[in-house]
Amino acid sequence: MTDILDLGGKIALVTGAGQNVGRQIALHFAQHGAGGVIVNDFFAERAEGVAREIREVGGKAIAVQADVTKLDSVKAMVAAAEREFGRVDILVNNAGNAGAEPTADARKPFWETDAAEWNSFIGVNFYGPLNCGAACIPGMIQRQFGRMVTVISDAGRMGESGLEVYSAAKAGAGGLTRAVARSLARYNIRANNVAIAAIGTPGIRARYAAAPERLKRALERYVIRRLGEPTDIANMVLFLASGASDWVTGQTYPVNGGFSFAL
Repeated sequence: MTDILDLGGKIALVTGAGQNVGRQIALHFAQHGAGGVIVNDFFAERAEGVAREIREVGGKAIAVQADVTKLDSVKAMVAAAEREFGRVDILVNNAGNAGAEPTADARKPFWETDAAEWNSFIGVNFYGPLNCGAACIPGMIQRQFGRMVTVISDAGRMGESGLEVYSAAKAGAGGLTRAVARSLARYNIRANNVAIAAIGTPGIRARYAAAPERLKRALERYVIRRLGEPTDIANMVLFLASGASDWVTGQTYPVNGGFSFAL
């Protein structure tokens, strides 16, 4: 039986893949026929750990440390990927949250802070996809093939109280994806977003373990009353990176347990 999600030897770059959702996306790709996976993280040891996991089960992977908020760093990462695998066919913009090194005041209301705090969110969530796209798209155009999947958030779709700058940055990344989809379809380049809600990462689970009633209240906003799992997100990203979604571009798919609905 044909695996409609098989990536057919395509080369994938996943940013922020040293843990949690990004790690699972990288593992999914390796398990479904990727010819190579470039595992990026701000922290080299995390990236190498995931690349090692892939190699240990027979996949091909390299770890590349890079700061996605800096274009020069991203260009060096893509050059390293091309030296190893010759190209980047699939770009997954997964790096996010408040960046690798958020300031202590990053989660204060934006009107009580300034650009140093705002950039914790804007740098990784907006400039990250912009930088990675700028570095990968020229090669995709040359080869007449590319897939870009950007992990955004329901905060970017709906707005989230207390996360105004994060919401704005994710909304900007979503708009970038839609514009890329319009501009580059003629080169056989597709671009889509995956909008996520609360994921049961170790940090989130530890926070709620000390306050189970708080978790219960939070889940009242979800039709499916559980936290998301990294696999839930990786499944959708794999679909959008594979040939199974060849007539899909410019879309945003919420994977959010029914936190919000979309038409």
